[in-house]
Amino acid sequence: MTAPSFIVLSPQDNVAVASLAIEPGGELPDGVRAAARIDPGHKVAIHPVAVGEPVVKYGQAIGRATVDIKPGDHVHSHNLAFDQDRLSIGAPVPPEAASAADRARTFMGYRRADGRAATRNFIGIIASVNCSTTVCRAIAEEANRTILPRYDGIDGFVPIVHDQGCGMSSTGDGMKNLHRTLAGYTRHVNFGGVLMVGLGCEVNQLTLYGQSGSGAGKRHFNIQDAGGSRRAVARAIGVLEEIAREVGTAKRVPIPVGELIVGLQCGGSDGLSGITANPALGAAVDILAGAGGTAILSETSEIYGAEHLLRSRAVNEEVAQKLDGLISWWERYVEMHGASLDNNPSPGNKRGGLTTILEKSLGAVAKGGRSPLTAVYHYAERVTEHGLVFMDTPGYDPVSATGQVAGGANVITFTTGRGSCFGSRPCPSIKLTSNTALYRAMEEDMDIDCGTIATGDATIAGKGREIFDLIIDTASGRKTKSELFGYGDNEFVPWHLGATL
Repeated sequence: MTAPSFIVLSPQDNVAVASLAIEPGGELPDGVRAAARIDPGHKVAIHPVAVGEPVVKYGQAIGRATVDIKPGDHVHSHNLAFDQDRLSIGAPVPPEAASAADRARTFMGYRRADGRAATRNFIGIIASVNCSTTVCRAIAEEANRTILPRYDGIDGFVPIVHDQGCGMSSTGDGMKNLHRTLAGYTRHVNFGGVLMVGLGCEVNQLTLYGQSGSGAGKRHFNIQDAGGSRRAVARAIGVLEEIAREVGTAKRVPIPVGELIVGLQCGGSDGLSGITANPALGAAVDILAGAGGTAILSETSEIYGAEHLLRSRAVNEEVAQKLDGLISWWERYVEMHGASLDNNPSPGNKRGGLTTILEKSLGAVAKGGRSPLTAVYHYAERVTEHGLVFMDTPGYDPVSATGQVAGGANVITFTTGRGSCFGSRPCPSIKLTSNTALYRAMEEDMDIDCGTIATGDATIAGKGREIFDLIIDTASGRKTKSELFGYGDNEFVPWHLGATL
């Protein structure tokens, strides 16, 4: 069976995207023929577009025609431009529907004492400051060697370490971010218990974090009070023995799928990411949201130019204004550092078929599907609303995912076209490839091949259903490729704001 040479991403689109090279005269939808050669990843008109009218891809406007465009014409920089005005999108396409069976589905998770639903059962050893990171790693290594073999119900002891906590102001955005992030991890539902270890004299004092937590609770002490590093490790093992006796008895039980909170990430993107993997993940998000679950879209710097499309889906003006405020903050932030968010696609992007910044941003936004935007959160803020929500984060994947996990994500989904390797313990991370060549080259790291959409062997909706099913299986205990390799101990990277003092 011959693979189709083009993809139409939405019924509203007036362009198709070449999945293979289309020669002059090549067949397009509705009997249209290509007027010139169309390279893979590039756009070709399938309906007439008059000068000044929007060119529509992903069901969204990506710019205005600068000349009259006829069906079959190549659509690119020579006849399409994006101005500063955010373009109207017209009637929205409804999200992928969740069926009654979807809404009734369950996953096998852990029900914590406070009622929350976990997908893993780890014990965390969390550093309050960079000075305690080596001791935290030593504690986790010793606990995994001596305690873990005796408890089949515990997934492992995880060191959560970082390079902050001192040499910084005790007030301001930097400390607020760090405190929200660490507090989010100390209460994370996938940690049945937590031990927090400080040095003793740092700015980020342990007393800021209290003692209460889910499951076996939260304990903490300082290395200086323990009498040194080796004594701190020995003391920690005694504490962890107590926690393990309680955490190790946890059993998986059926939990409604609506209690899943899924973080959405993309990294190492290519020309197909916004055509295959991201829209497929978006279809899965729509099903999850329709079933009562939650998905966290992030990376504010990578939705710039398409933020008005998210705004149009906000459930109320308050949510829309919160998103506006984030964009304004980022414009000031990058200007302060002599940079700009309003960058045109690079020469490499253009060779791959991307024309405008809006088109580029739409590829990232596609991960969020078409569901209403129910809430907007600051970095690492606790997520409480259901449906599609947005969290303010940078585009740098480890920092972004760290904020999502701190906010409560209990599964991470990560699309890639180049082959990003990633894990985010205590959350399992599912890797989705945009092209089949990458999947075949790095199958030991990748969980689902979305490149089959480009070859015509799968649809966006069908692949979205496959992703939704894998999210449920993963939440129920199936290990992802990144978990099997051991990723996740080094990807905790809180967003660092403010001066180093």
